[in-house]
Amino acid sequence: MAGRPYVLAETTWKVVRQTDYAVAILPWGASEAHDYHLPYGTDNIESERIAIEAARIAWDEGAKVIVLPTVPFGVNTQQLDIRLTLNLNPSTQARVLEDLVRSLDSHGIHKLVILNGHGGNDFRQMIRELQVDVGLFLCTANWYEVAPTEELFDLPGDHAGEMETSLMLHLAPDWVLPLCEAGKGVARSFRIRALRERWAWAPRRWTQITCDTGVGDPTRATADKGRRFFEDVTRQIAEFLVELADADLSELYDAS
Repeated sequence: MAGRPYVLAETTWKVVRQTDYAVAILPWGASEAHDYHLPYGTDNIESERIAIEAARIAWDEGAKVIVLPTVPFGVNTQQLDIRLTLNLNPSTQARVLEDLVRSLDSHGIHKLVILNGHGGNDFRQMIRELQVDVGLFLCTANWYEVAPTEELFDLPGDHAGEMETSLMLHLAPDWVLPLCEAGKGVARSFRIRALRERWAWAPRRWTQITCDTGVGDPTRATADKGRRFFEDVTRQIAEFLVELADADLSELYDAS
């Protein structure tokens, strides 16, 4: 049985050589602890599944998109005291991105969406630096910011909380431990007001803010909430992919 033509890892050269892809999607996650109940690969599972479903919807609407293999390592400099956290420094991540972008540029891919699933990753400055040297259009989106969470979740949480646990219960329930085994996800806030209110920023030392690596209470999570959120997110990303695939890069801005 042939693989899905919008998923590069499943696609053959026979298909690739005759398909004029308009947009490439690069899911980017991380390998890190997610409380006691979610796997280390949570960010990768979520990012990949969301990218593939959004690409399926876009493909069915006629957009020639291709999902690249997920990059499973992210910026985790503040979590290295948690065993088996795997870190890429931002400078290393930038070099990896540059190599991938140059590969795509050489093959005539004109648009790339970096679909980010990890809060420690920030590709905006990397894109600013890369964009001046390559021909393809670069953009990034954090999937967890695509759809509102207030109507679905009581307390969405920041990391392995209700939202993320619900999503994993929908996407990979066999990899989620019973919620009775989860930590409470209680997190300490900065004592400095500006940092606490987030108009000033500093990286959080993870083991000083949480005892179970979670930030947010997962106990109200359900697979149904995860399914509904997944559908909202993938539908909106698919609409973006369709619009981007059809966009003329020389006319991206409204007339004044």
